[in-house]
Amino acid sequence: MAVASFTSFIGDHGIYAVFALMVAAAVVPAASELVMIYAGSLAATGHVTVFGARVTTAAWVFVAVAVAGLLGNVVGAAVGWLVGDYGGRPLLERHGRWLHVTPEKLDRVERRLERYELLAVPLGFLTPGLRSFVAIPAGIVRLPLARFLALAFVGCAGFCFGLAGGGWALGSSYDRLHHDLRYVYVVVAAGILALAALYVVRRRSTRAAPRA
Repeated sequence: MAVASFTSFIGDHGIYAVFALMVAAAVVPAASELVMIYAGSLAATGHVTVFGARVTTAAWVFVAVAVAGLLGNVVGAAVGWLVGDYGGRPLLERHGRWLHVTPEKLDRVERRLERYELLAVPLGFLTPGLRSFVAIPAGIVRLPLARFLALAFVGCAGFCFGLAGGGWALGSSYDRLHHDLRYVYVVVAAGILALAALYVVRRRSTRAAPRA
């Protein structure tokens, strides 16, 4: 879907569009960062309708769109987990091309989920470009659903409120923020690598101590 289509859809349907797009974004690449940036910009440039009530206060518009994105993302995460749990790896290997998932990518995600569960799930949902490839593999490796959703909630909350806040701050110039997000991607990726490296070093040190 083109950028203009996203903005038009959100402009026409408000928080309901944000909710629906973020449900989809939990399991397929759906430009969730653009969705939340533009939704957040409504706090500075527009209004939303929540269950028939018109919200015009900037702070409440921000809260409304961020919560809509968060709830949609968590619902989508649950759907993705169920797909992985019931369909398993064979389903994803047969139809993964529609979700841009290859067997190699699935192998990598499964290994990370099994080894770094407490970090991999929230950081995965927090990271643009990776967040659509967490829920289904989590269901395949059978992470407990309640624990998975709690961890997903943390990552999705940081993503939705953070990018909506950025969109609000930038106002109608949200395209410029999207352009600058490449620097955020680099910083986030570096942080993830640093945390993973620290975890591996500590784990190896712990294992080496008894042998010594």
